[in-house]
Amino acid sequence: MSRVLGVLARISILRFAVIGALGMPVDWGVLQLMVHLGTGPYLGRVMSWFCAATFTWAGNRYFTFAATRARGLVGTGKEWLRFLAANAVGGLVNVGLYSVLVRFAPPPFNDLTVALVLGVLLGLVFNFTLSKKLVFRTVGEAGGVAASDQYRGPI
Repeated sequence: MSRVLGVLARISILRFAVIGALGMPVDWGVLQLMVHLGTGPYLGRVMSWFCAATFTWAGNRYFTFAATRARGLVGTGKEWLRFLAANAVGGLVNVGLYSVLVRFAPPPFNDLTVALVLGVLLGLVFNFTLSKKLVFRTVGEAGGVAASDQYRGPI
């Protein structure tokens, strides 16, 4: 069992998905708070996506892409902006599906939580691909495995 977990820990998309799963309570909590404060379900969703994207950027830079993360204040700031820009594509897919489901889908798909989860899952594919290619750039190959696929812990 530990060997299987070891193999899974080396696969970056699974680490990315774990961080994304940890970001879902942030996303859901901010959405609920914003709707409670009167923003409505659409502006509240955009705000919750921004908070969750910032949370997942921090997690991914230390857990998923530790070997290729930016260093220094300026580099880190640029990396955060690249992450938000790249993940805005997945975010548009995410929030777009959410909005279509909330507005047009029959129950239970128009439920805020169901629509949020479905949007997050569809956006995951876009977010991982663009993050790997544009944000946390692989600096080279090491032993046939991309540096971004080698988990070295929070270095």
